[in-house]
Amino acid sequence: MPKPWTSHLIRDALGVKKCNGSMEAATEDLPLEKAIEVAKKKHGEGHLTGADLKAQTREVIGTCVSMRVKIDGHWANEALAIISKGDWDERFV
Repeated sequence: MPKPWTSHLIRDALGVKKCNGSMEAATEDLPLEKAIEVAKKKHGEGHLTGADLKAQTREVIGTCVSMRVKIDGHWANEALAIISKGDWDERFV
């Protein structure tokens, strides 16, 4: 697995050493712009396969699903649905 791991970059963006991991205790909330920054960094290192920034950010948010990290106050699965609908398209520049 290519380093730095996506989970490490997400934790760095959040400013935490460890995420809670349980749905009940989850408090971490990553702004979409920070997820985009992580995607740009990982893509710059050739670690993401998405065709564009939106797809690459979706890969990063996929990691947030397992980490129990919210995106802009939404559970990561909900954020992925919002992105799929195109509601945040203007934020991917």
